[in-house]
Amino acid sequence: MFNVLAHLTEGKRNMATTTKTPSQAEAQNAAPYGQVQRLVSVPNRPTAHVVSVSGGKDSAVTLALAVARCPAGSVFPIFCDTGNEHPLVYQYLDYLEGRFGIKIARLSNDFAARIEAKRKFIARDQRIGRGPSGKKLRWTNKSKRRALEYLHPTGDQFLDLCLWKGRFPSRKAQFCTENLKKIPAVAFQMEKIDQGYNVISWQGVRRDESHNRRNAKKIERISERLYAFRPIVEWTAAQVFEYHAQNQIEPNPLYKMGMSRVGCLPCINVNKKELMQISERFPSEIDRVSSWERLVSLTAKRGGATMMCGPTEERNPNVIFSLYNIRKRVEWARTAKNWNQYEMFPRADTCSSAYGLCE
Repeated sequence: MFNVLAHLTEGKRNMATTTKTPSQAEAQNAAPYGQVQRLVSVPNRPTAHVVSVSGGKDSAVTLALAVARCPAGSVFPIFCDTGNEHPLVYQYLDYLEGRFGIKIARLSNDFAARIEAKRKFIARDQRIGRGPSGKKLRWTNKSKRRALEYLHPTGDQFLDLCLWKGRFPSRKAQFCTENLKKIPAVAFQMEKIDQGYNVISWQGVRRDESHNRRNAKKIERISERLYAFRPIVEWTAAQVFEYHAQNQIEPNPLYKMGMSRVGCLPCINVNKKELMQISERFPSEIDRVSSWERLVSLTAKRGGATMMCGPTEERNPNVIFSLYNIRKRVEWARTAKNWNQYEMFPRADTCSSAYGLCE
């Protein structure tokens, strides 16, 4: 079990408080939960507790808290399937369903109609002139033929999103989260409101996860009948895993295999060490991404498309593809700063857990 850190940083950086055990933190959450419950409480109108489940450590604890506190039948767990998940994630969802006696709704987005609309646009494209970058607006006949041959829905929502967009997401254009997670989740919540529910959206967000989440609120009013509740917003990763241990909740096995987070695998923002671990443990996932890169490149207007581009001033997409395709990124992941020197990261057969979970 983890040793809980001595202090937590919350709010202002200079305001430190003694870290609570998971039991103490859970008890402290009772008051905010009661507060948000009263805010949405309306006579003759039920409350739907919609819990976002990713298969990761934080959402598993959030689900456990919701099941423990909310009336039977009022908890609606949802999993937004990106189509870029490891098979162990789906197995872990099955485990959570058995562990808590609930059913997790699997949600996804469908891009078939948008891909068909794009095919029609490409086939009919007769634009003239050039765009702001100086490149011709119109698809060339060669690129039209190539795209129309390969541009068809695949049934995998992540890949279909990239085919529709003609590219992969990036740090500056992270449209994957919006299209694959937020839109399906909001649609589910709006459907519950239309059915007459008030909705509390339970989210496993923690302030110490990232700089962008440092000011996350525990309770947030989204609309008149929709509130967000983040019960572990003040917790640390250590407290989360301690709660797992104290309540006999198995963490996702991917944490024992070098993964620091659970979700898209690989994520476009994957770090160097984790990419190396993925290539060592799950080489078929690298093969899958490589095949996706080839297919998206064939349907993109300018050609080459990569999942993980690096810093470059190069503008030719085919040259960029040769430099930053997934296999080149795996080579990079195995090296130190000097490309000729290989990094001595832990091999896949040793303990490489970011959280010290190896057995």
